[in-house]
Amino acid sequence: MSTRSPSGPQVDADRLAAADRFVEEEEGAVNRLRGVLGVLLTVALAGTSLWHLYAAFDIVSAPWMRGVHVALMLGLLFLTLPASRRFRDRIMPWDWPLALVTFGCIAYLLHDWDAISERATEPQTWDIVAGGLLILLVLEAVRRASGWVMPAVVSAFIAYAFAGPRLPAPWTHKGYDLDRLVGHMTMTMEGIFGTPIDVCATLIVLFTIYGAVLQYSGAGKFFIDFALAVMGRRKGAPGRAVVLGSFLLGGPSGSGVATTVTLGSVAYPLLERAGYSKESAGGLLAAGGLGAILSPPVLGAAAFLIAEFLKISYLDVIRMAAIPTVLYYLSLFVMVEIDARKYGMGRTAIAQADTLANLTRRYGFHFLSLVSIIAFMMLGFSPVLSVFWATVVTFAASFLRRDTALLPRELFRGGNGAGGFMPSQFMRGFLRSPFMKAMEGGSIGMLNVGATCAGAGIIVGVVTLTGLGLKFSGIVIDYAGGSLLLTAVFTALVVWIVGLAVPVTASYIICAVITAPALTKLGVPDFAAHMFIFYYAVLSEVSPPTALSPFAAAAITGGDPYKTTLQCWKYTVPAFLLPFMFVLDPAGQGLLLMGSTKALANADWGSIVLVTLTAAAGIAALAAAFQGFALKRTTLAERAMFTVAGFALVYPAAYADLAGFALLAAALVSQWLRKDNAAAPAAMPAAGTCSSAGSKDPTR
Repeated sequence: MSTRSPSGPQVDADRLAAADRFVEEEEGAVNRLRGVLGVLLTVALAGTSLWHLYAAFDIVSAPWMRGVHVALMLGLLFLTLPASRRFRDRIMPWDWPLALVTFGCIAYLLHDWDAISERATEPQTWDIVAGGLLILLVLEAVRRASGWVMPAVVSAFIAYAFAGPRLPAPWTHKGYDLDRLVGHMTMTMEGIFGTPIDVCATLIVLFTIYGAVLQYSGAGKFFIDFALAVMGRRKGAPGRAVVLGSFLLGGPSGSGVATTVTLGSVAYPLLERAGYSKESAGGLLAAGGLGAILSPPVLGAAAFLIAEFLKISYLDVIRMAAIPTVLYYLSLFVMVEIDARKYGMGRTAIAQADTLANLTRRYGFHFLSLVSIIAFMMLGFSPVLSVFWATVVTFAASFLRRDTALLPRELFRGGNGAGGFMPSQFMRGFLRSPFMKAMEGGSIGMLNVGATCAGAGIIVGVVTLTGLGLKFSGIVIDYAGGSLLLTAVFTALVVWIVGLAVPVTASYIICAVITAPALTKLGVPDFAAHMFIFYYAVLSEVSPPTALSPFAAAAITGGDPYKTTLQCWKYTVPAFLLPFMFVLDPAGQGLLLMGSTKALANADWGSIVLVTLTAAAGIAALAAAFQGFALKRTTLAERAMFTVAGFALVYPAAYADLAGFALLAAALVSQWLRKDNAAAPAAMPAAGTCSSAGSKDPTR
């Protein structure tokens, strides 16, 4: 859900190139073509974005909307993402047939959809040929977009559909032959053309285009500059600036890796001067980037699927994410505040070309673009129309300043400065304009997600066809002995393990259909179960071997990628215990603000405020425990008290809260009364520390 953008000059070019490779692992290694082919591909990609914008306010039937979307995404993917790295920057002879066969298969299925869908249970020979080829093309597209793991997972689910009668109980089912499976996957609205592609074609693609337009209008640079200007020369300013910048930049991006790379290229030198080690700086940058997937108004692609699975509006999803997002960034702020005191960081000057007031006066209109989506939703527009008009607002607002205009004024003078209009120069300038780059970037950012959603559709189709979701939920509940706590723990582990292998979107889709029923069977509301799964699916961004955000951050800082991942876990773990509050007690569900507007108006806001403050206190206690520092360095007993207090406060029960607050108060009083040298600054962990004049290293 992001676009690539030029990064700042502060970081070595080789490091940025290495970081870009991790962005490519998420979005695909894009061919950079020149000449006529490059122009034609740019026009095709931009035209795809424009077609989706047109479809936002025109009426397009569901089969045609989903079918055309799959055809465009897969066809352009074969021409844009190479089969392997050694074939980069050129279209190979086999890419053209793959693209043409994709269009041919979709055209065959759509030309008489009503008749084809009616014979899905008994497909004809050509139906099987077209559908079977489409399944193979989806597998190849997923491989190009995300590597071998995801297509292997999809293939395993297909094998499960075939092998049903030969499997041991309780996994057995009646089994399905090739005709039935191909018909279900390609001739109905259940498989490839199911819910994931529906959401991808109508919502995710529009939000991706919106993010691209926002980025190429200069909003990303403004948000980073604004965060740096706000923090100024305060103690711990670089760490705070990373947290604030990641929220502003990540909100409209929705991509953890892209946010990490964009922010890291500017902020890492500041973190280095402040005294952060390479691994700690990378961990903080990755943790900030991770917030992009959790932050309104865009969140990650999986958030749109939550709305579709639950049959609720996207505004409800944003509302559910509001308090958890605040608590996540509170966790990061607490961690960087502890960093500043624990390591004795002094004031670090942040060079700014402009003052905060002047920066806001000149470029503050970008905030209008940021809040316009929510404003349109609150006015009653559908999510599709809201993001469409927010894109229009962003496009129009870009013309408020000459240096942010998506269509430069020089275009309409033919580029000759003499006031004459020259069509040929206009076309060349238009193709190179930020507007065309935004339209092209919007489609490129969708190729990976489109392929993933098509592959995930096959998985969902197998689950609905075989009843795997109900079987799996029964197995989990049996292992947990009917305990809600153990069921939640097992569910979190399953989501985390799945996330080790596949991206966030696929991880959420898989687990939403196979693990959510286990929670709902034990009385957890469906919205709380899906948000629980969503938050743990996000962990795939910081979990090897797909820990793309920490690995990208390590490429920028030059640190060890696995140590950087551990540092990222340190920053994020306090907030990731929060989802247990959603499912273990009804009071904890107040954090999600779920319910109708009328219900929320009559809600027990005192209880919601109390559970929010309790969660915040628990997060702060866990931050102190993981850092080993609060008012001063902790003793072993104090660290144990902070740890138990944090877990007790996160567990939503009155007796646990009382015990948690008592332990937290005892630990703080113990620190306040203790007169020793424990307040002396510690040395930043991990090799590669780069101290500054403002940092105090006791080892010197």
